[in-house]
Amino acid sequence: MKLNNIIRLRRSVRKFKNKKPNWRDILECIDVARYAPMAGNNFSLKFILVDDSEKIAQLANAAQQSFIAKAKYVVVVCTNPSRTVNSYEKRGEIYCRQQAGAAIQNFLLKIEEKGLSTCWVGAFVNNKVKEILEIPKDINIEALFPIGYEFKKPGTRKMKIDMDRILYFNRYGNKKMKSPKRIDA
Repeated sequence: MKLNNIIRLRRSVRKFKNKKPNWRDILECIDVARYAPMAGNNFSLKFILVDDSEKIAQLANAAQQSFIAKAKYVVVVCTNPSRTVNSYEKRGEIYCRQQAGAAIQNFLLKIEEKGLSTCWVGAFVNNKVKEILEIPKDINIEALFPIGYEFKKPGTRKMKIDMDRILYFNRYGNKKMKSPKRIDA
């Protein structure tokens, strides 16, 4: 599948079939996250692949989102910011969030390419998730990703935002690109 199609087809899915995906496919999706840009080449991300149905139910409860409990797997993405913060101080915290987003996008695109579905879940009780998965205090939880096969066939996806509403030229708010001045020789 071509990248443009994968990007356009990707969306959040909250209703999964009862069919369990092959965990090796999920590992392939996690693998591509390693190729995201990382500040100072310090890879700060950690992934927890959860297939224990009891833990998945507890994660659904911690997120107060019952659809998570229907997933056969949940991937929890974490950041260990220590090396990045040691190298870049306060900016290191920002870099960790940026590189987590870049790695997660790689992961999401590979999920789509594999024919799997997920939903980026960012709302959860942090301490509960840490307790359930025995995550150390100094590790940040970025998001939860319940993974499965979409229950129904996807409908047509409408374009989210028109380009002219988000693109400016040379300064914030400028909607026109000036033609370069012609130099006559």
